[in-house]
Amino acid sequence: MANDNIGPHRLVVGAHYGLRDWLAQRITAIVMVVYTLVLLVAFLISGDIGYESWAGLFAHQWFKMLTFVALLSLFYHAWVGMRDIWMDYIKPVSIRLALQVATVLWLLACAGWAAQILWRA
Repeated sequence: MANDNIGPHRLVVGAHYGLRDWLAQRITAIVMVVYTLVLLVAFLISGDIGYESWAGLFAHQWFKMLTFVALLSLFYHAWVGMRDIWMDYIKPVSIRLALQVATVLWLLACAGWAAQILWRA
């Protein structure tokens, strides 16, 4: 009897997130590094690290959008990492699902709060 568990007809189990998650972690990390560099350059150019300089930087719509994209990258980066931790170390499905739902709700709340802070009138 032939072994059908090798080659293209093998039985594959598991979450299959590998390459997609690896790539997501790298892309979100790059977005956060770019944002950090933009923030660093903005402060080095201004020379003044006071409230007026900070408020002036965030007065620009493009900077608010860049900040929000960086925060969304941070939240997605955190989601991928936490989901992997929950999947690897929490074996009871009900507890793992509860932790994943709590993590998603927390990250969505953080994203909403960030939007509220950035575009507060």
